[in-house]
Amino acid sequence: MNSEYQVIAAEFRGAVAYLRLTRPDKRNAINDRMIEEMDHFLDTLPAETRAIILHAEGEHFCAGLDLVERIQNRSPDPLSGIKRSRAWHHVFTRLEHGTVPVISVLKGGVIGGGLELASATHVRVCEGSTYFQLPEGQRGIFVGGGASVRVPRIIGAGRVTEMMLTGRRFDAQEGYAMGLGHYLVADGEGLAKAEELAQAIIGNSAVSNFAIINGVSTIAEMPTDSGYFAESVLATMTARSGDFAERTTKFFDNRRRSREESGHADSKTD
Repeated sequence: MNSEYQVIAAEFRGAVAYLRLTRPDKRNAINDRMIEEMDHFLDTLPAETRAIILHAEGEHFCAGLDLVERIQNRSPDPLSGIKRSRAWHHVFTRLEHGTVPVISVLKGGVIGGGLELASATHVRVCEGSTYFQLPEGQRGIFVGGGASVRVPRIIGAGRVTEMMLTGRRFDAQEGYAMGLGHYLVADGEGLAKAEELAQAIIGNSAVSNFAIINGVSTIAEMPTDSGYFAESVLATMTARSGDFAERTTKFFDNRRRSREESGHADSKTD
């Protein structure tokens, strides 16, 4: 665990890295320091890491931008705001298009920048207390951490526009139905579910995981013919670079053994 961090905590257990937001008194609002520390966390991932679990202390996942810090450090120079926004883009893109899948554990408020952070993760586990909100219209600001790009891909541009204009809040069940969450569990059970999912994910081929988290969302934005070409390249790369042959042989061996044990004849077409 890195003792130099002030607003996050890092822990490494075998192939799983844990990134925890540690500003519960601020509802884990994101400040400049948190962005810098998350960037450093990603810089220093151990080579054996195969999955990241992102979770938070306290009752809330993340209430978004630290507005107090923003007001205190407000600059008349518009470039300062652009640089801050781009720093968020940089770190969240590293999560979304990095080397390993990221599972987030959501609870309480997933608000503004918190939803931007969550939408950059690949698997989202919602506890019953979770609610989602984009209140930028009420704050007199616009999203700056990627919400206008990532969240519409999940729920559509019209819904994002409505959320920002009205400040509407969606609860865990509604968010789950919309696709903001992939799993819905009881309060307090999110981390255990994330750990269960992490074990399944790290059992995959690392090459396949890399292709999945970088390929699917990228190809979805491509023209059709370009997407087909990219898919062919990734399909060939994973088959050649991963452990496809070994896994496939093991799969059919297990099926044949299961059939023999159950008294069924082996089928060469399986």
